[in-house]
Amino acid sequence: MKIVVALDVHRSQITFKALDRDTGEVRRGRIAPAARAEVRAWLSQFADCAAEFAVEGTTGWRFVVEEIERAGHRAHLADPAETAARRGRKRRAKTDNADCDLQLRLLLTDELPESWIPPPQILELRTLVRLRKTLIDQRTAWQQRIHAQLFHQGVPGGLKLRTQAGRAALQRAELSPAGRELVALGLRMLDCFDLELAPLDRQLRAFSRRQPGCRALIDELYGVGPVSATAILAELGDCRRFASSDDAVRHAGLDITVYQSDEKRAPGHLSHEGPPVLRWALYEAAVSAARASSPDRSYYLQVAERLDHNRACLSVARKLCRRAYHILRELGDEALAPIEQPPDKEFAAAA
Repeated sequence: MKIVVALDVHRSQITFKALDRDTGEVRRGRIAPAARAEVRAWLSQFADCAAEFAVEGTTGWRFVVEEIERAGHRAHLADPAETAARRGRKRRAKTDNADCDLQLRLLLTDELPESWIPPPQILELRTLVRLRKTLIDQRTAWQQRIHAQLFHQGVPGGLKLRTQAGRAALQRAELSPAGRELVALGLRMLDCFDLELAPLDRQLRAFSRRQPGCRALIDELYGVGPVSATAILAELGDCRRFASSDDAVRHAGLDITVYQSDEKRAPGHLSHEGPPVLRWALYEAAVSAARASSPDRSYYLQVAERLDHNRACLSVARKLCRRAYHILRELGDEALAPIEQPPDKEFAAAA
């Protein structure tokens, strides 16, 4: 690499530091505004030379990396937490220039902690599965809000808000004017979420039917369906970057943290350091282990008897994560292979 550049991305501007290894010349500056067109124009100055770029993996990295690779250069995506840890104890004020200095130093010494850069089809799939999870969470929040209001006004619990019988019971419930207005608005929001989720689910199911990695996960993992398979594939990604299945479990945030000093050891908890959508998909699939037909039922019962249902499902989720790691790793390049049609066309065919 002849030229090495570090970029610190912000919403309004991008700070950079560039080092020419042949001449030793150092340049600093800013790209403003932080937008695709400006980054593309700025990269044109490196058209006739080999350059490598370090970009911190914070919000906004995608379009910067895409433009770097479009210009024919190599991008290194720095893990934010690991990069900050390499700074050591904070002795000076943190600045954008200091962040660039750190990234450049780590890149030059081959010590930059890098994150995996997913291919375009996985980035697109990731966007869709995270959108779906957001809609599910917001729908759940509205259901909880309605139930809380009903309890506050003395309505008996157990009403199914998304059934005709439940809504008929709501019409007969004794509510204050403001409470009825809140419930009516909440029901309209639930209908709106259902309306948006239906085509998105069809799109993801159509994708999973044709994508090799998704098909393998569905065929070989009990409890994994078309939608959860897309979530696992999108968030777990290329499993060849993990040294072992334990690394995949840590990536999912399902590992148990440990703090031990001398003979004192604190009880462990889930680290929760990783993609929340991946943990959700693995846990939802693991809940199926309680069924009589599940191959993990005996293991689930043993753990549930010793601990409880929730931690038993988490134990099964770790097993599923390890199995998914081996399935996708053995598929190699085929695991992430793009399908013939992009997801939006798949949606059109399924609609």
